[in-house]
Amino acid sequence: MTIGILKEIATEKRVALLPEAVGELVKQGHEVLVETGAGTSAWVSDSDYQKAGATVVPRDKVKQAPLLLGIHAPDAVEMAALKGEQVFVGAVNPLGDKALADAAVKAGLSLFSLDIIPRTTRAQAMDVLSSMATVSGYKAVLTAASLLPRFFPMFMSAAGTIKPAKMLILGAGVAGLQAIATARKLGAVVEVFDVRSAVKEEVKSLGGKFIEVEGAREDAAAGGYAVEQTEEFKQKQRQLIHERASAADVVIATAQIPGRKAPVLITRATVEAMRPGSLIIDLAASTGGNCELTKNNETYVHQEVTIMGKSDFPSEMPTDASRMYGRNMLNFLKLMLQKDGSLKLDFADDLITGTCVAHQGEIVSERVKQFLVQ
Repeated sequence: MTIGILKEIATEKRVALLPEAVGELVKQGHEVLVETGAGTSAWVSDSDYQKAGATVVPRDKVKQAPLLLGIHAPDAVEMAALKGEQVFVGAVNPLGDKALADAAVKAGLSLFSLDIIPRTTRAQAMDVLSSMATVSGYKAVLTAASLLPRFFPMFMSAAGTIKPAKMLILGAGVAGLQAIATARKLGAVVEVFDVRSAVKEEVKSLGGKFIEVEGAREDAAAGGYAVEQTEEFKQKQRQLIHERASAADVVIATAQIPGRKAPVLITRATVEAMRPGSLIIDLAASTGGNCELTKNNETYVHQEVTIMGKSDFPSEMPTDASRMYGRNMLNFLKLMLQKDGSLKLDFADDLITGTCVAHQGEIVSERVKQFLVQ
């Protein structure tokens, strides 16, 4: 099988596979074509790929490969130029981009997105959302520590005692849990809010204090994700978050609902009640943000509170983020690549079906189908 690795768009520093992962595919007998400069932003040279056994060629030649790997999907024009029998595997956010699914259907392309893989035990080794959320939670806390005009840990010195910084984390998914762990290592006092009571013990085990609002609606069928709440609950939630955020030095917002706009948890009034010099980092910025004042990909100051809307932290740690992404990718490719080097799409496999956005001109994933009719 000939496998092509595409270079990402200018703002994306990650690459789908690092040379170490490419080497594994080459050992299995596959031919790997890597676009010129694909790994440059992740501090990997073309010669590194060549040493791993890949062939480095221009983009036009890579696009001829029957199996294409990337992170972001090719744009609509480029996708339309691909052949219908080709397969593209990436993490293309089909639950946030209806035009993408339409483009894949029109092109007849088989499009797979690892960010919608079913959340089952078997799929854990392929879960790019969890991998990238780990990077985001870690990097968000380090960014907060560098921007906050205060220390994170308590200090006792001849100059007196410095109290530890207070942090509020909204959402105890993978990003939130990693943020807790990192913030506690740096010495911050951490409070955590989540509508899912199941994460309470995880929060406590990492040293965070779980803030609970009674009456949360949970759905076992949601696969561990948060679900939409009632208006009565939202009102209680906003009041409690207002009280906690007003006393916090840092708020890290991670709460998202797949296929929907991120819930607004921090209102303008809450921001304006926060102490001067405090900071909000909104990881849900790309889906609208948890803060009413968030602007995606922008950092600005509103009444002495810094608000950072940033959902692309993994791109700022491109080497290890690419390594984690590539391992998830290799594990998924095991479902497709046969021992004789051929490619087989087994739609009896729930991981293949659940991850397939489009195939032969039709939408396959039930989650994507539901998103398109909203």
